[in-house]
Amino acid sequence: MLIDFRVKNFRSLRDEQVLSLVAAKDNSLSDTNTLSTGLKAVPRMLPSAAIYGANASGKSNLIKALQYMRGVVLESATLIQPGQTFAVQPFRLDPSSEKEPTEFEVTFVLDQVRYQYGFSMTSKRIVSEYLLVYKAFKPQQWFERHYDSDQDKDVYDFGTGLKGPKTLWEKATRPNALFLSMAVQLNSEDLRPVFDWFARDLVIFNEQAPLNTQFAIQLLKDAESKKRICDFLTTADISISDIEVVTDKVPGQKVHFDLTAGKTELRSEEFEESRLRFTHVTDQGKAVFDLDDESNGTRILVFLAAPILDILDKGLTLVIDELDTSLHTLLVRELVRLFHRPEINRRGAQLIFTTHDTSLLDAPGLFRRDQIWLVEKDTSQASTLVALAEFSPRKNEALGKGYLSGRYGGIPFLTHHSGEVD
Repeated sequence: MLIDFRVKNFRSLRDEQVLSLVAAKDNSLSDTNTLSTGLKAVPRMLPSAAIYGANASGKSNLIKALQYMRGVVLESATLIQPGQTFAVQPFRLDPSSEKEPTEFEVTFVLDQVRYQYGFSMTSKRIVSEYLLVYKAFKPQQWFERHYDSDQDKDVYDFGTGLKGPKTLWEKATRPNALFLSMAVQLNSEDLRPVFDWFARDLVIFNEQAPLNTQFAIQLLKDAESKKRICDFLTTADISISDIEVVTDKVPGQKVHFDLTAGKTELRSEEFEESRLRFTHVTDQGKAVFDLDDESNGTRILVFLAAPILDILDKGLTLVIDELDTSLHTLLVRELVRLFHRPEINRRGAQLIFTTHDTSLLDAPGLFRRDQIWLVEKDTSQASTLVALAEFSPRKNEALGKGYLSGRYGGIPFLTHHSGEVD
């Protein structure tokens, strides 16, 4: 489970912003809207969090920041070449911030062990990196790295908790690579769980990482998975009783290399191509439709239901930018409630999403106050992330109306034709 994510000086997020999924000391909806960790320090976590804000307020930048951190962890030791620079973007409307490093940190629970990992970076190099591991209440510092500009070198401090050839890993780590990533490439078993949390346990969907239609198609080839997806669509009041994966042979061309002759040639070959066929059943009869015949909302729901059901099975953390795109508000509620149902979410999966759908705020029993977050920009165009709970709304308060009236922030200022600003 993700405990919290911290970011500083990334795009519009100039000052440190913290998204926390630690449940407040509030007994409301505790059976459905909180998860037990088995840890004394953070006994209960939240299975979901909704992030609101006006267009261009910085909601998407928060998702991109976590995505960027994940990308550096996964790619810095393998895809980034020596001397290559990073495309990191600090806050550019403040000259002092533009020269400062960008900072990331995540804290998460894995197998009842709490990990706190972070690093700071510029476009040229990693400036600092550290890992704290809480196998007991007191943390163990497994490693800490910082750049010494006077000596023009990285200085490392290792704790006894980290086992393995640390000197070898240190020497292999380039200035533009993470020690964590390089050590895992060189077979560090101790650090593998941290790397794998980013690689496998953290799933992000946004404009830069759209839904993978092939993943849904593969699940639909499995009879049990297909039944679960169809059952969910029925629950969502969509009249799809069956989804068939049809595989066709299509002509194509493939380049072949002849190393002996030293030439290449283009050969005609047949490739397999999968398409979906949807069976709709009503009281009046049934019909079969192709994917293109379905509404955009149905297509998104099909391709979203597959990974969500898989994420719930495995207990992963899912982050989605604009969950409500092309989906009716009742469908969004049903998707969120999947994470709130202990009989379905047995392994502590989490859902974090941005949205403009204010009707979710007043949906009966959908959210606790600590599950709602607001993003807005100040006069310097820097984004600020604030928990709704900080405004101490009454338990019976109409949150949607309060949000739209600007009581909690997070809404746009609109200019009328008269030139007056609301």
